[in-house]
Amino acid sequence: MNQIDPRLQAVCQQLEQQLLGKTQAVRLALSCLLAGGHLLIEDLPGAGKTSLAKWLAAGFGMSFQRIQFTSDLLPADIIGVSVFEQDSQQFRFHPGPIFNHLVLADELNRASPRTQSALLEAMEEQQVSTDGQRYPLAAPFFVIATQNPREQLGTFDLPESQLDRFAMRLSIGFPDLDSEMAMLKRGSTESAPQSSLDMQDVLALQQQVQHLHCSDALLAYLLRLIHRSRELEGLNPLSPRCSLSLLSCAKAWAFLHNKGHVSPEDLQAVFVAVSAHRLGRGDSGEAYAKQILADVDPYQDLA
Repeated sequence: MNQIDPRLQAVCQQLEQQLLGKTQAVRLALSCLLAGGHLLIEDLPGAGKTSLAKWLAAGFGMSFQRIQFTSDLLPADIIGVSVFEQDSQQFRFHPGPIFNHLVLADELNRASPRTQSALLEAMEEQQVSTDGQRYPLAAPFFVIATQNPREQLGTFDLPESQLDRFAMRLSIGFPDLDSEMAMLKRGSTESAPQSSLDMQDVLALQQQVQHLHCSDALLAYLLRLIHRSRELEGLNPLSPRCSLSLLSCAKAWAFLHNKGHVSPEDLQAVFVAVSAHRLGRGDSGEAYAKQILADVDPYQDLA
């Protein structure tokens, strides 16, 4: 059995105490980070999206920058810009807010598609290109993007190519009655999580996650889920990139739960979050994901 790092366990517990009643959302977000993916959160304002991003950065000692996406935001506002300096008679690149360990792209779908696309290279290749030069980004690099429901005014749908770059999409939702009562009694005086973890620890944890054991039978189950999406009509089929994300996120979920191997239950725990935004828009994607889980027998090759 895998023995989870006590420091990671402490961060997990602190986050769960901060975001009361949202254990599932917290653990999915942590799994996404440990899997080396990026996270998309779709929810109404005030549900705790920004707070979750700040607490994750504080819990892991990561540099943090929030970018407020608006209709007039330009790609250079994200990546940075080259400025001509009189003293040296040369252009000097001034890095933008993307050059941080954890970047919160707040209300991503309020920016134009051109500006949204500025994130694509950063998320996929962990670098940005401008004026013919490439600049590597910090490691670890984790993007949390938030978006408002598509029916709200002033939003632009994210293209499928960008949605596919997010390992997970989740919704925090409103707290239950008891959790919201506890939040009101507590007030807003809670401090950010404290941790002895640093960036090197995060990278080491991500390596441990990738080395978690996964049987051939479990991989066969994963592929049956993926291929089932390619047999159904009316939805976007899941790509090989999704297969890799699903495996990494399932490993991270198992790791967080003190397991030394990945089980079908770990795949099922993350499948909807990993696949729904790729399968279809809005609630239809989640419905398709649940249908696929119901259609595929997890123990066909595990007898």
